[in-house]
Amino acid sequence: MKIFAVTLLTFLYLVGNVSALQLETRIGKLDFKGGYPSAETVNKLYDEMDFQRAVQAYLWAIPLVGFAQWQEQHETVFGARDGDVVYYVSYRDKLGLLTSNITTPYIIGFVNLSRTGPLVIDYPAGLTAGGILDFWQRPHSDLGLTGPDKGAGGKYLILGPGQSVDNERGYIVVKSPTFNIFHAFRVLAKDPDSAKKLREAYQVYPFSKRNNPSHTRIVTPEGKAWQGWQPRGLDYWRLVAKMLNEEPVQERDRLMVAMLKPLGIEKGKRFQPNERQKEILAEATVVGEAMAKSLTYAKRQKEAVIYPGRQWRKAVLLNADQETDNYTALDERTAWFYEAVTLTAGMTTKTPGRGSIYLEVQKDKDGNWLQGDNSYTLHVPANPPAKHFWAMTLYDTETRCLVDNKQEIAGLNSRMDLVKNSDGSVDLFFGPEAPPKNKQNWIPTVQGKGWFAFFRLFAPTQNYFDKTWQLPNLEKVK
Repeated sequence: MKIFAVTLLTFLYLVGNVSALQLETRIGKLDFKGGYPSAETVNKLYDEMDFQRAVQAYLWAIPLVGFAQWQEQHETVFGARDGDVVYYVSYRDKLGLLTSNITTPYIIGFVNLSRTGPLVIDYPAGLTAGGILDFWQRPHSDLGLTGPDKGAGGKYLILGPGQSVDNERGYIVVKSPTFNIFHAFRVLAKDPDSAKKLREAYQVYPFSKRNNPSHTRIVTPEGKAWQGWQPRGLDYWRLVAKMLNEEPVQERDRLMVAMLKPLGIEKGKRFQPNERQKEILAEATVVGEAMAKSLTYAKRQKEAVIYPGRQWRKAVLLNADQETDNYTALDERTAWFYEAVTLTAGMTTKTPGRGSIYLEVQKDKDGNWLQGDNSYTLHVPANPPAKHFWAMTLYDTETRCLVDNKQEIAGLNSRMDLVKNSDGSVDLFFGPEAPPKNKQNWIPTVQGKGWFAFFRLFAPTQNYFDKTWQLPNLEKVK
């Protein structure tokens, strides 16, 4: 890294007490005379200041824009309104969803509480699991088996900033610091008829219409192409400006919001950047995303390492509330929400037999990035540390969504009919062509595209935490 320093050679002494100073910096020469910057230097410094702020604002806004983009796709592509839910079940349905799980259908909705007022979720009794998150992707209540209703069902009352009702009796009250919320659940019952009944029993309606609620509409993507990942260019900032106008500013974000003002993004005003601002914002999304990729795919935190000397990393390095004792986990938050959406306490579990663990890998045994043109193998040792099951899923590096292959196969899991070795271990194969044997253990990759993978452990057991069971590296087939 090149470091610029001021030396005696940068001082040019002129007549009398008048002096000029020229600084060599990473952004070029900066000229001062009598302590004052030249006009050219002023313009250069303001451009650099605004660019640096825009790049950091890009990283800061990633979780907010992730939900805003997804909500907009619900409304403009699927035609979903406040109170509707979208049912994702097929491979094509999930192709726009960041690092989705292919083994489980999703039922997901977005609501703007400033439009609906206080909201009721009439939650059914049964084998389900769900949650309510604000638009910074922070969870505020689980639903179902892990929620306050404990699987017995109940009525949840969701209140946005400054909202209240005359009588909260009979409701489980959830207060959101944002007007826009995300709500979702998964049906854990295996019987199709029971699963359908639970889906249809999930009701969402305004509190004001509680005496005569309309039935919640279930929308399906129907194979439509959609984009759940954060947009690039000025569309990214359009969503930042939109959410800034719709939501109260969190105390922790006030300085960042101040940095947005010179960039043409100000609360209470339309997003109408001038040409200079457009140029800075567009370039900032390029550099910002490049930084986000580095934070995600090349994590530098020591705690990311799971097995010393191996390429597997912990995907989740933050708590569900995104806070630490002394700061908001900015880098860790950026890394996770660039490649994924939503976070719950169960996804950060440190308790054997509960929640889930996300291991991720982007490199092979030799430290080279995983590429769709190559073929690889992974040996999954016997007795993996998962009380329920394990799952291996491949994602496109650019979209962070399922690899889009013609076979529509992006994952394998221990509930499938995989070929096992005599000791109970399993060998998985990844590449553009099927292996000569054990094709059912193969995930097709796409030539010309990089990929990464999540290895999920559902209800991880003690031998994961004490590392008596370890996942080896992926090896390139030569």
